[in-house]
Amino acid sequence: MSLVGIGALLLVVMLGLLAAGASAQVKSPLTREQALADVTSPDLETRRRATAWLGEVGVIADAPVLIGALSDDDEVVRALAEHSVWQVWSRSGDTEADGLLQIGIEQMNRGDGPAAAETFTKVIQRKPDFAEAWNKRATVYFLMGEHEKSLKDCDEVMKRNPAHFGALAGYGQIYLQRDEPERALAYFRRALRVNPNMRALQQVIPQLEQLLTERRKGTI
Repeated sequence: MSLVGIGALLLVVMLGLLAAGASAQVKSPLTREQALADVTSPDLETRRRATAWLGEVGVIADAPVLIGALSDDDEVVRALAEHSVWQVWSRSGDTEADGLLQIGIEQMNRGDGPAAAETFTKVIQRKPDFAEAWNKRATVYFLMGEHEKSLKDCDEVMKRNPAHFGALAGYGQIYLQRDEPERALAYFRRALRVNPNMRALQQVIPQLEQLLTERRKGTI
């Protein structure tokens, strides 16, 4: 597959970032503390319930527990963990900042990139340590074709949240656009190590490996 074809497939990753966090509300009496304890329970239904509920009541500090659940033996737990980690990443602890973030996401989903970028900038100014504000602005810059700005914002995400598999995949997508497949492959591998459930990357990585092998042989 050519770089163009690989890049088209990887749009699935970016579209996934836009939709991230849109999980169903879960009704449960679990406290945050109980959910944290139950995420690693040997009982499957207990783990599923706790993983889903932690997305509702968890905070950013709980993200490492959910990152661990991305490697659970159960596919449902893994999917719930991915939804939940996006939910807790989207909470800054500041109600106004979180509200602005949601407004920016709505603007981005409507295709109003400049307005979304301005809104995310306001969130960053209010909460400069809020990694998800930087990530969302990186995403909208990518969609606007502002790749250098997007890369710089991804750098800011990594300073605050090195496990951010969305930003890692974003780096890879940008480097594909820049015809730097080796750098793209390195970031895609990093993203998949954090979140082994990114199916688009599971498909793209072998294709990139084949492409690079052919380039080294001088066959393309």
